[in-house]
Amino acid sequence: MHDLIATRMRSVKPSFVREILKVANRSDIISFAGGLPAPELFDVAGIDDAAREALASDPRGALQYGTTEGFEGLRAQLANLTNARGANVDVDDIVVTGGSQQGIDLIARTLFDPGDIVLVEQPTYLAALQVFELAQADVQGVASDEHGLDVDDLEAKLDALTAAGRRVKALYVVATFANPSGVTLTPERRRRVLELAVRYGFLVVEDDPYSDLRFSGEAVAPILAQRDEVEGAREHAVYLASLSKIVAPGLRIGWMVLPEWLKGAVVIVKQASDLHASTFAQHTAARYLASGRLEAHLGAIRAAYGDRANAMMDSLERHFPSGVLSFERPDGGMFLWARLAEGVDTTAIVNRAIENGVVFVPGASFFVGGTSRPFMRLSYVTSTHERIEEGVRRLARTILD
Repeated sequence: MHDLIATRMRSVKPSFVREILKVANRSDIISFAGGLPAPELFDVAGIDDAAREALASDPRGALQYGTTEGFEGLRAQLANLTNARGANVDVDDIVVTGGSQQGIDLIARTLFDPGDIVLVEQPTYLAALQVFELAQADVQGVASDEHGLDVDDLEAKLDALTAAGRRVKALYVVATFANPSGVTLTPERRRRVLELAVRYGFLVVEDDPYSDLRFSGEAVAPILAQRDEVEGAREHAVYLASLSKIVAPGLRIGWMVLPEWLKGAVVIVKQASDLHASTFAQHTAARYLASGRLEAHLGAIRAAYGDRANAMMDSLERHFPSGVLSFERPDGGMFLWARLAEGVDTTAIVNRAIENGVVFVPGASFFVGGTSRPFMRLSYVTSTHERIEEGVRRLARTILD
């Protein structure tokens, strides 16, 4: 019966992280693999109060069907949250989604015909690659460094594609605390990205789930914040964000900021997909954001994640000899991007790591084509100091023995 499955599905592989989480849940495994927030930091009392208030104040609204764009009370709160990050949006710019992952999917289904080009930074968020492959887009990588997307390489690639008679439809980028690398695109590069988008006529799809998780350094406003500073850029900027990493992923609440020319088409695609995000979750999230508890909650998250990031970096430096493993020190987010010696295939050693009781995500999962790479993504947010120390010790045994 497999011949009944659509042809486009044959090249799409399951998410490596989703598969690895099955192993990560074992009691004998220390997991540095998942992109899950720390559950002990969920503001359970605050969310419980918000859910009760949603049902008490507007039970019919919270339990009834809603508009596809989303509950206006929540959209107003999300506009405030976006503006607090340095942007300038109003409630009508916001479309509520089922997490930012749905936003990526809606953009892909709205924009891409088979063979259309979408550019991504290398490395990039692996679930975005999965979405673009399912849309049958031609996914091409752009180099990045410790300052984020290499804009010179982006311009060179755009020139080459234009000369070949091919147009890029979109650039997907996690500009702040990129997944998996943890790097942040500089303000100067952000402006150049928008200038190139206007010049070459493509859409910048900015995914921003981590910017509120900064535990050191100065905040950087999203690319979206510069859309009115670069002439014509307002029509080229899309912004995706989520409450999953800063409130709770179980709410499945994200949002999009879209140019007016694109919004109507995306809303139609969402109508066909799920009608709208959960109204109960939306009313609960609106009440929670209106309560004023988020900022204190974020303070606790930032402090814990910064502490755990430092514990992991200290442990790596203690257990690995100089020159064997290197990494950039993150200023926020959830991940540490480690590099082993050139020629080491981290995909080939992940099973040995599991045998030793530790698991990570091999770097190849985050590159277009999935070619062998000497990188690994290590998540520090869900482990105690003791488990980080023991997990790194097991990792060192795997690599050094």
